[in-house]
Amino acid sequence: MTTIIASTNRPDSYTLKIAEYYQKHLHEMGHEANILSLTDLPEGIIHPAMYEKQKLESFEILQSKITATDKFLFIIPEYNGSFPGILKVLIDACRFPESFYGKKAALVGVSTGKYGNIRGVDHFTGICHYMNLNVLPLKLHIPNIHKELNEAGEFFKEDTLKFTRQQMEQFILF
Repeated sequence: MTTIIASTNRPDSYTLKIAEYYQKHLHEMGHEANILSLTDLPEGIIHPAMYEKQKLESFEILQSKITATDKFLFIIPEYNGSFPGILKVLIDACRFPESFYGKKAALVGVSTGKYGNIRGVDHFTGICHYMNLNVLPLKLHIPNIHKELNEAGEFFKEDTLKFTRQQMEQFILF
């Protein structure tokens, strides 16, 4: 199973729109993928016992989806020069090693600035490597995201279309 993680809990985000774009186009390429938006994380996920064996019962549904996932596609917005803290909370709340160990991931950085979250994707790559999550070498960085999507939520710039398609093709074969 493939899971696309919209890595913010901000409602109506560009991150979720891009996750939906990837899901639609992967489906058109014959590859099914589910979306996990971090807006769906249970309230109260941050509690002292999250690092112990005492997980929230409401988190177990998400944990089951993550455990069943073979490939992850992370859409990662830039927050303060890195990735959102809520993404780290998700990683920390998941069981180790079965959640990510030995599985595969593709990374897409997005920002309203001009660098497309290069630092955040680099930071998250280090975490992936620590968890033994194999990362697709083609990592995308999409800057000025607010200028990249049309009204239908589709990319329309030639370079972005080319590289997102190339990444999806590689991800399917990965």
